[in-house]
This record gives sequence, C-alpha cells and structure tokens, in this order.
Amino acid sequence: MTEPDPTIRVVLADDQDLVRVGLRIILESEDGIEVVGEARTGREAVELVARVEPDVVCMDVQMPELDGLAATRELISRGTRAGILVLTTFNRDDYLFEALEAGASGFVLKNSSPEDLVAAVQVVARGDALLSPDVTRRVIENVAGRRAAPASAGTTAPATPHPSAEAQAALGELTEREREVLELLAAGRSNAEIAGELYLGEATVKTHVSKILQKLGLRDRIQAVVFAYENGVAVPGSA
Repeated sequence: MTEPDPTIRVVLADDQDLVRVGLRIILESEDGIEVVGEARTGREAVELVARVEPDVVCMDVQMPELDGLAATRELISRGTRAGILVLTTFNRDDYLFEALEAGASGFVLKNSSPEDLVAAVQVVARGDALLSPDVTRRVIENVAGRRAAPASAGTTAPATPHPSAEAQAALGELTEREREVLELLAAGRSNAEIAGELYLGEATVKTHVSKILQKLGLRDRIQAVVFAYENGVAVPGSA
C-alpha cells in the first residue's frame, strides 16, 4: 500500500513579490515543506487553493481585489481543508481578531523569525490551531471584552456576556471535565499545560478538546476560545 505523502504543500498569497520570494526560500529550506503555488491577490488565492488543494495557505492581510480576511472567509465558506495562516506586519488587535473570526487557524507577524514561521506552518498542517499566548490571548480578551461592554455612560468594566439559548444548550452538553478543559483553553493553555494542571494524559486532553469542538459545533480550538469569551465561560482579564 502506498504511504501518504508527508510533504506539507503550501500556497503563498501576498501582493509583494519580494515577500513571496523570501517566504518561499524560508519554507523550502525545511525538509518536508513544498510551496505549490503563489497568488498576488485575494481572488487569485481563492482560485489557486481550489485548484491545487494545499495543506496550508500563508495569507497576507492587505491585498488587492480581495483582502486576506475576505479571502479567508470565502475559503472557509467553500469548505477548504487547508489551514489558513494569516501573515501581517500590523500588530493590531482588530486585524488579528478578525483573522480568527474569519476562520484562520492562526497568524504570524511578518517580523517573526524564520523558525517561528516554519513551526507555525507545521502546526497548522497538523490540523491544530496556532494560539500564541503573548498575542492571541490579548486579542481575544481585549476585543471580546469591548464587545461585551454595555454602551451606557460611566461604565468602567465590561459586563459578562450572557450566552444565547442555543449556546446555553450546547454548553449544557459538556461534562464537568470538558468545561474545565474549555476554561483552560480560553486561558491560552496548550494541551500539555492542560494535562499538567488537570493531572491527565495529553491524549486524554486531545480527546476532550475534540469532543468540545464537536458538541459546540466549532471548527478548531481558536473558535473554542472565542466562543468561551463571547458566552461568559471566560472573562477578559481573568486568565
């Protein structure tokens, strides 16, 4: 029986030629990664991904025709199996949170090291979401907190959001242990850290995470973190 090809197939989407060249050199210097296509616009990226079916898309935020966030939303709506890694020079909460909401599996700032880029592509290719504790958690806490804040004058702290009836019903399906795992996910913990805190094996934690995603109807752990903040499971600033 033929062994599956372990090579990670990557599409690069960026309107700057020099950036794409640099990304290609970095990624293809690593064994097991192959760049299978390049796009200069968001529209080109959507069409290219449909043709070549990569494992990972490295998606720039600002591109002509269709920006990276809109392209990400369209790819997710089409049911792409590719993980989308958003690349940006802008360390801005709104860009980063929009990327997560659009369905991206993670993001990397363009001033990250080559090693961080390679590692991010490998994480996303495995089907995991890239949660950077020093950036992603700040984004989720700050933006989710602002969304939860009432508009009345004199408010000094965001109110805890109340889950919808649908969200309450979904949360009710979680076991006590799954609820604990969700709370730790929202605090930015990795599977290994959750295992250590709850005295579980990593394989058991991974099973719990899979069941949480299934019961809540979510795509990945990033969506689980967003869900937790938007529905009061976690409170911004409490982690």
